[in-house]
Amino acid sequence: MIQIFDPVKDLGTPKPISDNLIRLTIDGKDIEVAEGSSIMRAALENQLFIPKLCATDSLESYGSCRICAVDIEGARGTPAACTTPVAEGMVVNTQSPRLEKLRRNILELYISDHPLDCLACSANGECELQDMAAAVGLREVRYGFEGENHLQAEKDQSNPYFDFEPSKCIVCSRCVRACEETQGTFALTLSGRGFDSKVSAADDNILASDCVSCGACVQACPTASLMEKPYAEGQFGNRTVKTTCAYCGVGCGFEVDLNGQQPLRMRPDKNSQSNHGHACVKGRFAFAYVNHADRVKQPLIRDSIDEPWREVNWEEAIGFAANKLKAVQKDYGRESIGAITSSRCTNEETYLVQKLVRAAFGNNNTDTCARVCHSPTGYGLKTTLGESAGTQTFDSVLKADLILVIGANPTDAHPVFGSLLRKRLRQGADLIVADPREIDLLKTAHSKAPLHLPLLPGSNVALINALAYTVIEEGLEDELFIAERCQDDSYQKWRDFISDERHSPENMASFTGVDAKDIRQAARQYAKAKNAAIYYGLGVTEHSQGSSMVMGIANLALATGNIGREGVGINPLRGQNNVQGSCDMGSFPHEYPGYQHVSDAKVQAKFSAAWGCELDPEPGLRIPNMFDAAIAGQFKGLYCQGEDIAQSDPNTKHVEEALRSLDCLIVQDIFMNETSRFAHVLLPGSSFLEKDGTFTNAERRINRVRKAIESLAGKADWETTMALSNALGYPMNYSHPSEIMDEIASLTPSFAGLNYELLEQQGSVQWPCNEQYPLGTDIMHRDSFPIGKARFAITEFIPTEEKVNRRFPLLLTTGRVLTQYNVGAQTRRTPNQTWHDEDILELHPFDAEQRGLKDGDRVMLRSRVGQTSLIAKVSDRMQAGVVYTTFHHPISGANVVTTENSDWATNCPEYKVTAVQVEKSMSETQWQKELRREKAEVQVVRVLQ
Repeated sequence: MIQIFDPVKDLGTPKPISDNLIRLTIDGKDIEVAEGSSIMRAALENQLFIPKLCATDSLESYGSCRICAVDIEGARGTPAACTTPVAEGMVVNTQSPRLEKLRRNILELYISDHPLDCLACSANGECELQDMAAAVGLREVRYGFEGENHLQAEKDQSNPYFDFEPSKCIVCSRCVRACEETQGTFALTLSGRGFDSKVSAADDNILASDCVSCGACVQACPTASLMEKPYAEGQFGNRTVKTTCAYCGVGCGFEVDLNGQQPLRMRPDKNSQSNHGHACVKGRFAFAYVNHADRVKQPLIRDSIDEPWREVNWEEAIGFAANKLKAVQKDYGRESIGAITSSRCTNEETYLVQKLVRAAFGNNNTDTCARVCHSPTGYGLKTTLGESAGTQTFDSVLKADLILVIGANPTDAHPVFGSLLRKRLRQGADLIVADPREIDLLKTAHSKAPLHLPLLPGSNVALINALAYTVIEEGLEDELFIAERCQDDSYQKWRDFISDERHSPENMASFTGVDAKDIRQAARQYAKAKNAAIYYGLGVTEHSQGSSMVMGIANLALATGNIGREGVGINPLRGQNNVQGSCDMGSFPHEYPGYQHVSDAKVQAKFSAAWGCELDPEPGLRIPNMFDAAIAGQFKGLYCQGEDIAQSDPNTKHVEEALRSLDCLIVQDIFMNETSRFAHVLLPGSSFLEKDGTFTNAERRINRVRKAIESLAGKADWETTMALSNALGYPMNYSHPSEIMDEIASLTPSFAGLNYELLEQQGSVQWPCNEQYPLGTDIMHRDSFPIGKARFAITEFIPTEEKVNRRFPLLLTTGRVLTQYNVGAQTRRTPNQTWHDEDILELHPFDAEQRGLKDGDRVMLRSRVGQTSLIAKVSDRMQAGVVYTTFHHPISGANVVTTENSDWATNCPEYKVTAVQVEKSMSETQWQKELRREKAEVQVVRVLQ
């Protein structure tokens, strides 16, 4: 019998980090606990009950409620167990008539200013105040409600996801402390003194405040004062399922409370190694899309994209799709079809799609959305370190003394990790941010003054080379690490290269736009720190020199010895929930699962034998190649699983032309999207709550995804791919995703020891997981690299071809916001629209003044390939000459203006550098108007149906 990974109870105060043991006696029981433990934790760890209200093990001890008072032999008074550390030989008594009376009196005072509506209360059965009143034996309250109280305090229902009911607040400060310690936003505070003390937001209500709706306050609240709206409105779950979030690459663990097929709330799992009980507004609250009316629940087919859709059953749709693919290959050859896998689907589902392409299609034309985001990470890290993945756990950041963030915005794109990073900054770590824009991380409260390197878009490699030049010139390299862990010939060649005067901060300043003294300061801080860690995002990879930059980051880390232990490393922050997994599963056209090259004869023989067919030894087409070949009339069939390439890929009009050129486009998704406008077959997808499987997060952590509700369309995505393969004549017969994982493990060395039973026992596992590392690997490259010794790479700075001129004098860079996710298919169908219901264009006040623009003006954004219209926002976050927008809303057309320039090694698009002009405009573009008309027509049809 497989045992589910079981959470433990709340132990009142955080776990200490000491390995030293302290011996003491509590209630006559001799115990040993870690030095630094509170009396409360020591007792609860040993099944000795002490009542508590203000204490929880996710927050530092506070000592305000006083119901955890205990007696300590030789000590005066009754100290609080939560704030009193254990001491050698200490003798503690937690139960006595005096303590019982004290606790009852305290609880009686709380109850005297609290509504007595327990049976009707939304927290009934989950209320810690209720539990503690019962635990201390409180049966009656001597104080009436005639005097002054807080029972008529006005409820704050401004937030779309949770209510704040002050009348039920016991002013324990857990919500305030969670906002500070866990999230780091400081949106809540305790105002007033004594009886007038109350929890307040910085503004009139929570929605208007700095609150980011992470839900940490709701999670921490011991009463019904802060409560999710479904529960506040009287809806309650009757079962719970543990699963993994389907948004960003942090991979947060959740416990989903459901009533039948209706998910009511997502509670962060405190024992998830990815998030430790924290969450963000997307993962915790934005799940309404799962049962949204727009869900595609029935397969749709049509012979031409100019015809209306026809609803059919699954058998007819699969047969129709298979016959179309067969016809295309008969007319245009074996290489004329391919597939794009999804980074939002599970590892098992992604594995099946690439297997379908190789075994059933007979070619290697498989690619993934990682092509347009993190493919340079794979290339760059594989070249230098020998493995295509980040080196650390997220928790490793808590050991970093200096954190260098390059081209990433963790508090928006990876919020839970962003909160953890901010925690370390508040503890005293130094911060350097290299970004064209002033990101929120630079404004972290109660931290040291950060160093911002506001480099110009496209100058990343110039910056990293200048940093490395300073390290070598000033003798700051780690000679022992280099001698023991790095290839000497590659180091000597790189040292000669990087020591060239052209790489000096002074000479690179004209390219980077960053003052040379700031670059030198950053290099010294990074090299001299005991532990220095680099975290980077799409601002590194989505450039024409993305691969060079990743190798440059590796060079800098190797030269300073910041690899192979906690608190250091090279950490790519993956954008989507399973980008790492989709790469691991062999979605690239040149690699089988586990990054095994298709041209390797031994690898080829292994997969051919396992799959029972001959396999093509030549790499297939990448996504950009597919588009070009489609327009040329050579590529005519595409199976696109869970990716909206018509919105997410660059140069939208070029993508649309390619999709129109296909004879067969099969889209598999939970919603109609921009790509399905050009599809011949629309197969319903399944959400993360409707399937079993695994996701792999940015720290290589493989987390279980568990089915919570039945699929709205009748099939999970892996079942759909399996049915299509069978219809094409290549048999696939799996009864459960665990069988697919067993096959993956049998063929993939880094997954060799992995199976569902191990995942259930451990909660999660970080690959590599094999005979050498049976329980997985937390920190990579501790003693050696997969290639033996690490390799330095030459990273010549080559300025981007996308240059400004008089016609296009500004540089556009793109990114994300906290409340929306990727192309917005999920979050746009939730109340997250409250915060960001359209994409806007940010520009510096100087650029706005030059063009006579102000906040709220409609502007035309033009590039060399297209134009779109947006609303302007004048922002000091920008530097003059650089503008910024997001791509969460299709109608914004952000990718109408981005070009097809791409990384030299991987074809990752250069989203971050587009030369543009901004002008005042009176209306949207013709493309936007036509898109609005099409969407309106589709909506009318759906209503009529």
